[in-house]
Parts: sequence; structure tokens; C-alpha cells
Amino acid sequence: MAVVSDKLDRVEEPWRENLNLQIICKDCKEIPPNIAEEFSSGDMVCDTCGLVLGDRIVDTRSEWRTFSNDDQNNDDPSRVGDGANPLLNGSQLQTSIAFGDGGAKARELHRAQNKVTHDKGTKTLLAAYKEIGALCDAWHIPKNVSDTAKHLFKMVNDAGAFRGKSQDVVIAGCIFIACRQCHVPRTFREIFALTKVSKKEIGRIFKSLEKFFAAQNQAKADTVLQAGGIVNPNDSYNTTTSTNAHELCIRYCSQLSLNQKTTMVSQQLADKMSTVGALAGRSPLSAAAACIYFASHLMGYPRTAKEISLVAGVSDGTIRTSYKLLEVEKDKLIDPAWLKVEKADINNLPKV
Repeated sequence: MAVVSDKLDRVEEPWRENLNLQIICKDCKEIPPNIAEEFSSGDMVCDTCGLVLGDRIVDTRSEWRTFSNDDQNNDDPSRVGDGANPLLNGSQLQTSIAFGDGGAKARELHRAQNKVTHDKGTKTLLAAYKEIGALCDAWHIPKNVSDTAKHLFKMVNDAGAFRGKSQDVVIAGCIFIACRQCHVPRTFREIFALTKVSKKEIGRIFKSLEKFFAAQNQAKADTVLQAGGIVNPNDSYNTTTSTNAHELCIRYCSQLSLNQKTTMVSQQLADKMSTVGALAGRSPLSAAAACIYFASHLMGYPRTAKEISLVAGVSDGTIRTSYKLLEVEKDKLIDPAWLKVEKADINNLPKV
């Protein structure tokens, strides 16, 4: 009787089409399938054998952002939102009221909202960042130098230092230090031509900024050590060194359209020059220009003293005078490996 009742129950159940689509692995054929969706890569993968069953999977999870932790100054990284700008202070989340149709009420609302949300500190930083970016772009200075200069300016602004100094002077000093930090040094003369701040003023603010950043770095390191932490060497400020002829040769040779071999010879010549002491007491500009003049003639791609003077910013007479000192020590300076290159000949050197 029990068997008959089971059959009657099955007959009485109405037939329904199964509309559930089920994806199974064609290799494992497991039921139920052991499939995982990897939203980071957009793939659907079988967890058993690792076979990729689908690609370009759309992430259907929630994409809203919560503000429940804002009161505790905590972030909510599990939600989306615009990335915070480390060069600005505050939450950086605000709402702006547009003019709308341009009526009187729209203008009043816009004006009132600007008064409420006006942040003078952020406005000052944005104006300074805009000027630093414009100055660096004008001279094709790399972006990492621009970002470093902005970071240095923010450190000065947050500490409230140099309030009596003009903002243009502080910006010039930050750009000068940033160029040295990023190993693309610029001279006082070049920074003066860029920012119109006098060389004497740049020198003063440079020394003051170096002391300020060194003191800030030491105070930060002491705080970390007192808390039992380890100082990160990549997050500390490194005091810059004076510009040398070796660093200037790369840029000057590039502007003179010299090949890579001539550039390398001029750099090696600048290093040997400092060891031998041939141009002791000369400025890095004069030394770099004389090394390029020497190397270009030696390697068979000569450049005149006038052409080099336009790039280096020193007179052609100074270049010739410095070259005479190098020519006297040529036996100590010239590496025999340089003469193995095609067109290289010691006889190409101009006679003193």
C-alpha cells in the first residue's frame, strides 16, 4: 500500500520545466559544481581543477560608499570612491551648488555655499601646486620632480614655517631641492631664469629649507624610535649634495645632440678630472662644458665652444681656458679604451 500511495503522490504533482541554468566543469563534471567567480581578474574558475570556464565576469556586488566611519576619522576601503589626494588636507569630499539657470536665488545659494565650505589653507595649497606644475612644465622638468616639489611645499605649509618669506621664493627653493633629490639638478642661474627669483635669495632659502627638512626628519625619526618602531629609510629626507659636472654632462650632451658614447666619455672624463684635480676650484658648469668640449673633439663629433656656451651658460673664453688645463693632463685623463672607437683620435684635440 505504501508503494501505491507514493506513486499516486508523484502523479498528482504537476509537471514544471526546470528553468535553472547550471554551469558545470566540462572536465570534472561535478554536481553540484565547485565553481568560483574571481572578480579581481574577471574569470569564472573551477576550484577543483582550475579550468577557466568564463572570462569578463561583471562584478555585481554593491558599489555604494558608506560614511558611517567618518566621525571616527576612519576610512572604509571596502567601498568605492575617489582616491584621496595626499597633497591636500581634510576629507576632500564636498558638494558644490551650481549656478543653475543663473537666477538670483541660484547665485545666492552658490555664494552662501562657498562661504560655508571655504578653506583658505586648501586654496593656498592649490594655488601653489598650480604654479609649481606650470613652472616645471615650462622647462620640461619631469613629473616626479614636480610631485616632489609639491610634497616639500606641503611640509613647509603644514609646519607654518617661513611665513615672512614670499611664496614665490619658497616655491623656487622647493623646485631647486626637488631637482637635486630626483638627480636632475638645475643651477641657481637656471632656477632664476625660471622663477625670476634672484640667485642670492634662492641660495638663502635653499640653506634654510635644508635645515628645516633635516630637523623635521630628525624629529620624525625620534618619534618612531620612541614608539619602538623602525625608521623607513625610503620615507626620510636625504640632505642634498652639491651639483657636480658628471650630472650636468648628460643634459648638456642631450641638448647638443651628441651620441651616447660621447656622453659616456664626457662623464668618465668629469670623474677622472676630479681625481686628478685638473680643474680644482672651477665651477661645475665650467668643468662640464670643458669636458664636453674635450670629449666631442676626441670622439670625432666636435662642438664649438660657442655652441657649448649657449647650452651651459658660460662664456666660450671660460671653456677654452678650462680646456687648456685638461689638455695639459690629457695623458692621465684619456682612457686607451676610448681610442678604440671609430673616429676617435687623440690628434683630433684642438691645439692649445
